[in-house]
Amino acid sequence: MTMVEALGRMGEIQARLVQLNDLVAGGTGAASSTATAGSTAGTSVSATSFADALAAATGTPAAASGTAGSGATGAGVVAAAEKYLGVPYVFGGEDSTGMDCSGLVQRVYADLGIEVPRLVSGQMTIGTEVASLAEAKPGDLIVTGGGDHILIYAGNNQVIHAPYEGRTVSKVDAYMDDSEITTIRRVIPDRAAATAGAASSSTDLLTAAYASMFNGAASTGSASGASSASGLSLSGLFS
Repeated sequence: MTMVEALGRMGEIQARLVQLNDLVAGGTGAASSTATAGSTAGTSVSATSFADALAAATGTPAAASGTAGSGATGAGVVAAAEKYLGVPYVFGGEDSTGMDCSGLVQRVYADLGIEVPRLVSGQMTIGTEVASLAEAKPGDLIVTGGGDHILIYAGNNQVIHAPYEGRTVSKVDAYMDDSEITTIRRVIPDRAAATAGAASSSTDLLTAAYASMFNGAASTGSASGASSASGLSLSGLFS
């Protein structure tokens, strides 16, 4: 189950949580999910409280609406870089009037809403390392010369870079081999791997969030109420 699918079931799960809270408070568990704001405190669970609990479980601010660059792709990086083909090399430059190799990288990623360091020394440490040129994917960063130069891998064994004074931003065949590469960095995570990871962890995160809510509710209930509620396991929320 993905996070989106899980969150889509919030309405149903909230109704179960309302019943659970009612049991904890010593009730019969018949409380309805249509309980209004005027109901007894602690007998209803709001979407906000769920979001807060989920944020506590994941370490992510509940108010966050998204992550900059979250929709970026490797192909998008290449397309953004291609817009600057023909721009003259200017040492220290970072816009369409002129740019150097690291200025091009920073500008391209900034266009996609992703902040990266300005210099190669910082850019060569971001993201995750790729083992070899054969494993590079579009959008990866290739660093050569111990950090003297940085290029954007464009796929099909081609790269986009701002070479040196007197040249322009160019798309050329990859002229280096692994022995000349200092590091290859993947700034944008592999989509398939990220999706698989999210699917495998979403249930655990939601369980942690509901556990946090359950513990908070149980702490205000009587011992007998908590005992009555013990028959409703958290795992049952996802059945």
